[in-house]
Parts: sequence; C-alpha cells; structure tokens
Amino acid sequence: MRQLPLTLLAASLMFAIGSANAATQTTVPTAAVKTAEQLRDKAMNDNTAYQIVESLTTEVGPRIAGGPADLRGREWAIAKFKALGFDKVYTEQVTYPLWERRSEHAAIVAPFPQPLDLIALGYSAGTPKGGLTAEVVRFDSLDALKKADPASVKGKIVYVDAHMQRHKDGADYAIGSGVRVGGPVIAAKMGAAAFLLRSAGTDANSRTPHTGVTGFTDPKDAIPAAALSNPDADQLTRILGFGKPVSVKLDLDVGFNGSYTGANVIGEVTGKKHPDQVVVIGGHLDSWDPGTGAIDDGAGVAIAMAAGKLIHDMPQRPDRTIRVIAFANEEMGLWGGRAYADKHASDVAKFQLGTESDFGARKIWLMTASVKPESRGAIEQIAKVLAPIGVDYDASKPGGGGSDLSQMHGKGMAALSLVQDGTDYFDYHHTANDTLDKIDPKELAQNVAVYAAFSYMAAQADGNFGSAPGAFKGDGAEE
Repeated sequence: MRQLPLTLLAASLMFAIGSANAATQTTVPTAAVKTAEQLRDKAMNDNTAYQIVESLTTEVGPRIAGGPADLRGREWAIAKFKALGFDKVYTEQVTYPLWERRSEHAAIVAPFPQPLDLIALGYSAGTPKGGLTAEVVRFDSLDALKKADPASVKGKIVYVDAHMQRHKDGADYAIGSGVRVGGPVIAAKMGAAAFLLRSAGTDANSRTPHTGVTGFTDPKDAIPAAALSNPDADQLTRILGFGKPVSVKLDLDVGFNGSYTGANVIGEVTGKKHPDQVVVIGGHLDSWDPGTGAIDDGAGVAIAMAAGKLIHDMPQRPDRTIRVIAFANEEMGLWGGRAYADKHASDVAKFQLGTESDFGARKIWLMTASVKPESRGAIEQIAKVLAPIGVDYDASKPGGGGSDLSQMHGKGMAALSLVQDGTDYFDYHHTANDTLDKIDPKELAQNVAVYAAFSYMAAQADGNFGSAPGAFKGDGAEE
C-alpha cells in the first residue's frame, strides 16, 4: 500500500481525533430547539400552573408532614396527575418521625409583662405542663453563642438575635436557617432551658413569626425552641437593653409522636425512544401549617406538573421520559428527597438532568449547571432559548438540583439550578402569609416556560449530561 505523506497523515489523524471528540459532545438537534421555543412561547400564555396551585391551596390547604391533610394532599396529587393525562402515576413510600404542633404561647413576665407572638419550631420539645419560665440571655449571632461560657447559658432561655436582609438570591437565608437549625442544638448541649430566635425572615414590620425545622434528630436531646416575629424580637431586644434581668414564660404544646409513613407522588410522560432514561423535575407537596403553602411549595409542584402537561400534549412523546415528583416532607429534613435518592442511586446514570422548583413563584432570572464538560454546548443551547424570557446563564457556578433533588445530585445526577427572584420570598416563607395571593399568574407562567423548554431539550439531546455514580459529589447541592 502506498504510504501517505507525513503532512497528509498528520492531517488525517487530527481529523480523526477531532471527529472522535465531536462525537462525545452533547448537543440538542435544531428541530428540538425550535420545538422548545414553541413550548416556551405557549407556556408564557398558559394558566395551567396557576389553576393547579389554586386547587391545591384551596382544596387541601396547609399540608404539614404527617398531619391531617397529608393523606388528602397525596390523594389530590394522584388525582391531579391523572386528570392532566400523565402516562404513569405511582407513589413511593417515605417514613419519617412524626412531629405535632398543638398550641404555643409566650409572654415576658419581668420586668415589663406583655405577650409575645411566636411559633414553635419543627422537632422542638414541649414545655412542662404549666409552661417554663426562665431568664433570657441574648446573643447577636450563632458564632457568639458558640463562643459563650456554658455556665452563662445553663438553665436560661437562649435568644439569638440575628438579622436577615433582602437579596435577590436569598443569600441571607444562610444566616437565618443556620441559627434556626444549629442554634437549638448548641444551646441544648450547653444546658439551656429553651431557645428563641429572631424569625428567619425579612418582613421587618410584620408581626407574623416564621417557623421551620431545628437540627434535633433525637427527642431525648430536644429542648423547647421557637421563633419570635421580627417586631416581637425588636421589643425583647429593647427590654433587654434596660440592663435588668428579663424573664420569659414559654408554653409550647408540641413534640414527637412516633413515626409516620407518607409517600412521594410521581407522574411520568413516557419517552418513546429511551423510556428508562429520565429528565426529572418536581416540587415538594408538604408545607408548614400556618399558611396554605402557596409559594413553599405549591408553586413548585404546579410548575413541574404544568411543564409535564405541556410536553405530554405535544403530537409526539419526547425521546426520554419526563418524570415529575411531588416530594414528601421536605420541610423537616428532606425526607422525601433522601428516600428517593437512596432508592434510585444505583440507576443514577439513567438520570439525564434534573432540578426542583422550591424558591417561590417569582420569575426565574438565573440558570447554573453541574454537567460534564462535553455537554456545556447543550446547556448553552438551552440558555439561548431561555434568554428571551429573562434568564441569564452563569457557567462559572454549579447547579444543585433544588432542595430534594440535591440528594440525587449528591449521588451523581447532572443538575441545574433555576433561580427565582427571591427578593421578597423570605417575607412570607414559613408563615401564615404564605397564601395564594402572593402568586402572580404571569410570573408563574414564566417558570413553566423555563421548565418545559429545558426539560424537552434535555430529553431530546444527542448524548447525555454526565450523570454517573459519584460524578458530581453534591457540588452546589442545596437544602
């Protein structure tokens, strides 16, 4: 055989290498991009998601995990998936500790007697019958509490007075949730009688306290723990400023009551070419009990259901399955997400891409991604489809998959983060003010447009986004 000249041989080798590299790149076919643009535009004028969240918050209402409406919420989700026409609807059991709230009261008893508006935190212990009265000791941060002499805390009510400010990305929630989750555990270990915090919220002028979970995992370790509304926290701080001992009486009728078995509710639009490969989206079905769980997280469930519905109603099924999950008990420890990840970890390579909506109902303004390098081009294609409806793409930041799906991301699932405008989210989060009137139907529709477009493009992509056991190790994971 005649030998090729060296220059021609080198060129041939470079072409072969380039072709091989190109073959490993994940891309979205042009036809799928055009279809995604049509889905996006249709979703922007669709009110399905608003109808879904209206139905959930009206017909079911508050949905505390394991509470009276837990089963009713699951039955609602099963019926709604079926009414929307999903090809497959099923449940997967989730078991978790049952914590119950019955009543809570508090008052300053000295030096200036007056009532306080507060709410017990998840996994708080109850107070003894007749209540608990003790002196209050204040700290301005979690770090200050950590550095305190345990003798200064023992037998007292620890009060951490940390403030949150509004940010578009909700960055200060790390402060508020850090105090709420970690503070009671630290105080208990130091011998405190009880724990109070300034609510993890940004509604400075609303006398509505914010609940949320603590870090207690064993009832034997728990102490009474509650959150003051911001104005009541201001009042307590002012009274402490007089320099006199301040005593507070807490009467919390709450606590653990065994365990409960609920379920994740799942609906699927079955893929026509690769039905065992899935694009997974969702929200969590449970909510805290004071409000009706509209923005946390009825909106997320509605966004994912409506996006799935739009894809279902297309003339042809997508190549891969669209899986929508209404997760159980996110609020008290990501129980639904953790159970799902444990059950499906061995199949993580079949998860094309995923994310959960759990940051309200304002417009999505930012997309980030944790994917293999060879699929960044496909992510950029998705970003170009989303840009006309106000979504920026930051390639320098990882995606975490949202709250529950952060657990699947930790097993190696490729993940996006689709970040809503959270400027006022923590005004209402975990309060009695989390109600349907906080949702703008047009803004909600923009969320559906984002979820429908990205899900369809991921389902149609030539190639994958890198899901594999241990591929991402939870970078950018969210809770």
